[in-house]
Amino acid sequence: MNHPEELTALLRQATDGNREARERLMPLVYDQLRGVAHRQLRQERPEHTLSPTALVHEAWLKLDQLDRLSWQNRTQYFAIAANLMRRVLVDHAVARKTQKRGGGVTPIPLDEALHIPDLTLHQVLVLDDLLEILQGLEPRHARIVELRFFAGLTIEETAGVLKVSPATIKRDWALLRAWLRRELGS
Repeated sequence: MNHPEELTALLRQATDGNREARERLMPLVYDQLRGVAHRQLRQERPEHTLSPTALVHEAWLKLDQLDRLSWQNRTQYFAIAANLMRRVLVDHAVARKTQKRGGGVTPIPLDEALHIPDLTLHQVLVLDDLLEILQGLEPRHARIVELRFFAGLTIEETAGVLKVSPATIKRDWALLRAWLRRELGS
């Protein structure tokens, strides 16, 4: 979409119960949602059974059920969409899991570029478990990992979603990368 203000206005109209605005959203955000889905699936194993289209449609169904959510802007919308896609992938991994939990899991190296090639089902589950632990320790830190790692948001965009300074996000992100490396290595 070339005009983020238009999308924000549509999101706010949808929040106010305007069904027509909700129906107009999908064609406007579809390509961007497919881009998010494609980035997330690039991190999965090559023979993954979900396509970007299927992932977008699953996430869209979940987004459409968020009637009570008050949409603030497009960044928030895409951050939530990316989080829902992550949940779809985790649910898919759980459903396909054939080994005992944790069996044969190899550590996941977390690089600076936020890209992990060819994640296995088990690695997705390990990363999800770590996010659940982090959620219990510090919910904002879990959100930072979701927004930076899964949604691919920049430091500035993450700061905007969480309503903190970019310096805070930079500092927290450095700490979180170190924590994840330590946890993934154990």
